Amino acid sequence: MENSGNSEEFRNRISTVNEKGKRVWVYPRKPKGKFLISRSFVAYTLLLLLFILPFIKSNGHPLFLLNIFQRQFILFGVAFGPQDFYLFVLAFIAMVIFIVLFTAIYGRIFCGWVCPQTIFMEMVFRKIEYFIEGDAYQQKKLKTAPWGATKIIKKVSKHSVFFVVSFVIANLLMTYLVGVDMLFNVISRPPIYHLTEFIAVCGFSGVFYFVFAFFREQACTIVCPYGRLQGVLLDKNSLVVAYDYVRGEPRGKLLKRGESKEGDCVDCNLCVDVCPTGIDIRNGIQLECVNCTACIDACDDVMVKINKPKGLVGYNSLNGIQERKKFTITPRIISYSAVLVILLTILTILFLNRTDFSINILRTPGMLYQDQPGNKISNLYNLYIVNKKFDESILTLKLLNAEGEIKILGDDLKVKSRQTYEGRFMIVLDKTKLKNNLLNIPLVVGVYENDKKVAELTTSFLSHTGD
Repeated sequence: MENSGNSEEFRNRISTVNEKGKRVWVYPRKPKGKFLISRSFVAYTLLLLLFILPFIKSNGHPLFLLNIFQRQFILFGVAFGPQDFYLFVLAFIAMVIFIVLFTAIYGRIFCGWVCPQTIFMEMVFRKIEYFIEGDAYQQKKLKTAPWGATKIIKKVSKHSVFFVVSFVIANLLMTYLVGVDMLFNVISRPPIYHLTEFIAVCGFSGVFYFVFAFFREQACTIVCPYGRLQGVLLDKNSLVVAYDYVRGEPRGKLLKRGESKEGDCVDCNLCVDVCPTGIDIRNGIQLECVNCTACIDACDDVMVKINKPKGLVGYNSLNGIQERKKFTITPRIISYSAVLVILLTILTILFLNRTDFSINILRTPGMLYQDQPGNKISNLYNLYIVNKKFDESILTLKLLNAEGEIKILGDDLKVKSRQTYEGRFMIVLDKTKLKNNLLNIPLVVGVYENDKKVAELTTSFLSHTGD
C-alpha cells in the first residue's frame, strides 16, 4: 500500500491544479542536505560552462556556434554545414536512445540534476526569491498581506531582478546562435540598427521571465512530455526517488524519541513541504516528480533526529522496496545498451572519417567524348566542392591511375570559406595509350591542397579509339 489512505484521488489531477481546475501555487520550503549540496555543485558547474563556452575561441572562431539562421554550426572548434546534417540526425537518435536507456535504469534523474528548467528555477530564480521574500512561510504571508511599502518593494525588487536575469539568459542564448562578436556589435549600437536582433532578445527575455516568474513547475508537469513517458520507460527495476512504504507504513506520530507506534514514517509532511512540484512522494511514482531529491534530504534529517535509519525516502526500485532485491540488469537494459553502442560506434566512425571538403565529380550529362588535336580524346566533367573550413582553399586535381591531363575550365579551384564551388574540367588522354575499342575506363582523381591529398574520387572515362 503506497498511499496511506488507500485513495487514488491524487491521480485524477496534477498536484498544481485543484478540484475546480484552478492553479495551486506551490511554496516549497528551502531545502538543505547532502543531496542539495551535490546537486548545487553539478548545477553551478553546468551554469559556469554555459556562460563561459561562448567566449572561448579556437583559431579565432567560437568553440561552439549553432547559427541556425545562416546554417553555420561549430562544435569543439570544428565547422559543420548542411551537408553534415545526417550526423546530427544520428546524434539525435543516439541521444533519444540514451535518454530511454538512462530512464529505464535511473528514472527521471536528468530532470532533477541536469535539466536547464530545473537548474535555473531551483538554483537561480528560487534562490533569489528566498533572498528577497524569505522562506515558504514568509512568502505565503507576504502574498496575503495588504499592499504596502514593504510588499511593493519586495515584489518590485524580485520581479525586476527576475527580468534582468532573464535578459542575461536571453543574451547568452543569442551568443550561441550568432556568436559573441555579433552580440557585442548588436548591443553596442542603437536598436534601430539591429531591430530584428533586438526584438528577438526582448522576446526571449519575456518568455524566460514568464516561465520562471509565473509558469514555473507547470513547464515540467504540463508542457514537458518526459514525465508522461515514465509510464512506458520505467519498470519495477528502475531506480527512482521513492518512498519505502513497506518500512514506513502505517504512518503514526512519534510517541517519544526513537519510538513510534506504527511504521517509521512519523507523518511530519516535510517531504511534501519541500517538494517544488507540490506532490506527496508517499503516494508513489507520479509524473510531476522530477527526482530533485529535496524530499530525501528532508526525510533523512528527520530520521537522524528520531534515531531511525536514513533512506525511508531515497533512490530505490519497486522490486527493491517490495522484495528487498538489489538492482539487476534486465534484458531490456541489455537490448537498449546494444543499440546505443552500435549507434555510437557508427557515429564515431562517421565523425572520425569526416573531411574538410565534400567533393563530387560527375561526367557532364548528355556528353560523350571529344576528339582533341594530337590524337587525343577528352571527357567533360562537372565538379562540386563544399569547403567546410574557416579559411579559403586552393585545390588542384591529379590523375592517379592513368597518364593524362586535367584542364580546369575557368578560374582556378579557389573555394571560399564554408562556401560551395561549382565548375567544370576536362580529362584529356592519349588515344595511342588506349585499347582499340569502345571503352569505359575507370579513373581515380586525387584532390590536393598544398600538395596534401584531401580526397580521392573515382569516375569513368568514355573513349573511342577506332580509326
